[in-house]
Amino acid sequence: MEKVIIAALGLLSAMSMAQEPREFSGYPKDLKINQIQVLGTHNSYAKPVDPKVLKLATGIMDKFKGSYFDKMSAEEKTKFQEYHPNGLDFADALNYNHPDFNEQLTAGLRNLEIDVYYDPTGNRFTKPASYELLKKQGVTDLASFSVEDMEKPGFKVMHIADLDFRTHYTTLKKALQALKNWSDKNPDHIPIFIQIEAKDSGLPIFPNAAEVLKFDKKAFDDLDHEIVSVLGRNKIIAPDDVKGKYKTLNEAVLHNNWPTVTGSRGKFVFILLPSSAGISNNESPYLAGHPSLKGRMMFIESAPGKEYSAFILYDNAIVRQNEIQKLVKEGYLVRTRSDIETYEAKVNDRTREKAAFSSGAQVVSTDFFRKGNTYGTGYYVTMPGGETARCNPVNSPENCGSNK
Repeated sequence: MEKVIIAALGLLSAMSMAQEPREFSGYPKDLKINQIQVLGTHNSYAKPVDPKVLKLATGIMDKFKGSYFDKMSAEEKTKFQEYHPNGLDFADALNYNHPDFNEQLTAGLRNLEIDVYYDPTGNRFTKPASYELLKKQGVTDLASFSVEDMEKPGFKVMHIADLDFRTHYTTLKKALQALKNWSDKNPDHIPIFIQIEAKDSGLPIFPNAAEVLKFDKKAFDDLDHEIVSVLGRNKIIAPDDVKGKYKTLNEAVLHNNWPTVTGSRGKFVFILLPSSAGISNNESPYLAGHPSLKGRMMFIESAPGKEYSAFILYDNAIVRQNEIQKLVKEGYLVRTRSDIETYEAKVNDRTREKAAFSSGAQVVSTDFFRKGNTYGTGYYVTMPGGETARCNPVNSPENCGSNK
């Protein structure tokens, strides 16, 4: 019996190991980091919202939806429809559950997203307004959340202040340290793409909501400094590393001057979504005094053709299929999504997933990278080919492998 148990444990261990994808290999040594495709998660740090908060917020928002949309211009409504093709319902949009970074990276994900709030004084987010309101109504069995280091000055990590604030990492410093710890233990990993979304506005639907601060130049300077202070400059692929001898960053991108995958192992590529979920048309203070992002640690979401353009955010791969393919061929990095606000998992629809991978967007983001989604359907997304990346189906060389 003992031998049977040992054999069974061995089989389970082997099965568990087999589920972990292989690190990307077998590619041409001159393959660039914009010629691969990786899978990642959206709001990667997040823990589930307490159901009572979700119900409270949904009830409040339902009352304001009509007037909110009525105030939008025709252009704003079109953009909203592209980014929220199935409407916007909190109960569905937030219906996912991510493990910590260590588990996601070990599972083969090579893209993560971190939302940060500027909190130069501390104590800004220690008492979420939704919990305070529910407590006054006599609710006591709310899901626990950490306030570790929340009283200190520094960048805080959460999705929506006062509403979707439960997180694996209360501060950016903790999130970055988790990335560094995993990277140091796995130094041969291909570059990991990290989106940093600078949250500059809240959703003040509860009494006594936290004041969300705008990101000015100092806030962005501090953000860069924090990334370097935790990871070290040698682990970061920055805009200067791509610009090289070219006059502008965009010129370098259009000449495919990205570093090679081989030379980028053990490193990170940071991409800033500067405000308003990355779809603001306003020029960010992050650019002030930094032509072509000189000296900056992050690439920034932009429209094509600006002197600092390198990364484009086109989440809707069904609508933007042709544009994404064109941009990828030109040399840009693009992020898109295989599922938006959990709709595809709910109805088990893989149309958007197929569009995302075939678009050639280098970064494909999902809320469901493993079996067992919150809807009980069979929907989950894995990287084609069984490795942590694959040769990009749109812009990699013909000799780049069978999983293209």
